[in-house]
Amino acid sequence: MTADTDATPAGRLFELALLVPEDAVEDLSDALEALDALSVSVEDADAETPAEQALFGEPGMPAPKAGWVRSRLVALFPTQLAAQEALQLIALQDFFADCASLGIRAVDDQDWVRLTQSQFTPVDIAPGFWIVPSWHDTPTGARQVIRLDPGLAFGTGTHPTTRMCLRWIARHDLSGQRVLDYGCGSGILAIGAGKFGATSVVAVDIDPAAVESTRLNAAHNEVVLDAGLPDLAEGIFDLVLANILATPLQVLAPLLCQHLAPGGRLVLAGILERQADLLKAAYAPWVSLDVSDTEDGWILMTATRLPA
Repeated sequence: MTADTDATPAGRLFELALLVPEDAVEDLSDALEALDALSVSVEDADAETPAEQALFGEPGMPAPKAGWVRSRLVALFPTQLAAQEALQLIALQDFFADCASLGIRAVDDQDWVRLTQSQFTPVDIAPGFWIVPSWHDTPTGARQVIRLDPGLAFGTGTHPTTRMCLRWIARHDLSGQRVLDYGCGSGILAIGAGKFGATSVVAVDIDPAAVESTRLNAAHNEVVLDAGLPDLAEGIFDLVLANILATPLQVLAPLLCQHLAPGGRLVLAGILERQADLLKAAYAPWVSLDVSDTEDGWILMTATRLPA
């Protein structure tokens, strides 16, 4: 092999493409990552043909399978030599028996930071209320802004469930209220509550990374709140927000309602339209849930706890 075989032109990476049966996708993906692939992606090898298959999980949930019957696995390497050596090594493994190489080719090394940023633009929540990434200017006419960048925790304002919760917050006076954001993710709902007048905000999540994300995002938006693991939530609240998914919301019904003050309001999201009756039944011993907003197959359910 000559010295210039591995020379990488400026702004170039090398893509190794493989044709892989479904049962080998996970093993090959793990092997390529162990061989220092910069990224590994899986595509339907029969896409745009009569054999194309849909492979999607429930919104917010992982896909039901790791790959398609015939998957195209694409691994990106910094040099041609690295891609060639990776192919040579995995070709010796038992799990490669029914796989085939589709070749190695040079690809342009895009500015991935700029590409990622271009996919996240300001989100219009309600008149005058925007979610704005840090690299964007504030939109003209914005009166209330949450600055939030994509990160480790769920909740950037782009998902319908988050938008519906924020719309509800923007339409209600939270002045003087104590608010609980249960399953806070990025802290976006807790921050929204603080921006719209809540005097005490508690945000909790089972994921320590979400708790840290919430603290950082709150500080960046100059909102004072308490963030921590679920045991931080003590006492009763005027407003309880929970944007999770239907199954955990059913399980959490007694706990969330326990934290709801007489006359307090409950706002639940992460619920598909077909799951409305399940949630109504789960919360019936404490409150009467109604659908108050819908978007793209998702619903927002709300209730007010009657005075004792």
